Amino acid sequence: MAPRVVIVDDHAPFRSLARRLLVAGGFQVVGEAADGAGALAAVRDLAPDVVLLDVQLPDLDGFAVAEALAGEPAAPVVVLVSSRALLDYGHRVEASTARGFIAKAELSGETLLDVIDGPGRPVPCSG
Repeated sequence: MAPRVVIVDDHAPFRSLARRLLVAGGFQVVGEAADGAGALAAVRDLAPDVVLLDVQLPDLDGFAVAEALAGEPAAPVVVLVSSRALLDYGHRVEASTARGFIAKAELSGETLLDVIDGPGRPVPCSG
């Protein structure tokens, strides 16, 4: 069964592009959100396996959202995305509860799988 994904980004064109890339890569996109509050609600309502989460959101930053999601009973795998480079965030990505980071320009189904399905870290799939 394809991993179920929620895409969180405040830019609708990026959400649309990400949806196309991930569906083409074998993922099932089950929802979208434009801010942190919407992300939390979508995860509670949709129970995705994976959340593709923009670092810079209008209400909460992605690090705060990832931390909140980690406390959920069936916590999804969180992968941060940004138009900025990983180095711009220093140690914050590594110290976060997120599984990893992908630069938006590098996003594809394959790169998302590489992050979520790294060595010894398979993504759980909802039944």
